Amino acid sequence: MGCKGLFTHTLHFYTPGCLLNFWMANLSGTLMDCIHLTGIRCYGYTGYLPEEQVLGQWFEVDVKLWLDLSQAAKTDAIADTLDYRSVISAIQNLVKTSQFALLEKLAGTIADSILQQCDRVTQVQVVVTKPAAPIPDFGGKISIELTRNKSNF
Repeated sequence: MGCKGLFTHTLHFYTPGCLLNFWMANLSGTLMDCIHLTGIRCYGYTGYLPEEQVLGQWFEVDVKLWLDLSQAAKTDAIADTLDYRSVISAIQNLVKTSQFALLEKLAGTIADSILQQCDRVTQVQVVVTKPAAPIPDFGGKISIELTRNKSNF
């Protein structure tokens, strides 16, 4: 549905992303910009079963980063934005070197790391997906999605 109905008085017309932008606009007076990094594939060792932590498996990570991109939109200078490569590299390193039992812990660690390392980012949404979870008779994916912001620290 997109943002159609953003300024109606009926709450059910709002989408979650629109609600967030509407809420942030009311707090700061401007809409926040976002950078989406999707499809970050990494091999890691997070999982509840012992063999998952020994053999490892593939994970997919998507992140949405809220920050002010107005200066970069004017100057076309990388110094005025976030270097995506550093965020992707940090995510890949965390997935590769972490050994947690739960996807929730991995997603939270990624979110906290981004907020600590990236001064410009005010909020982050992380989706960690296990594309081939070792669950009998289950061929789907398992994903954990969480959102954190600087005030969570």
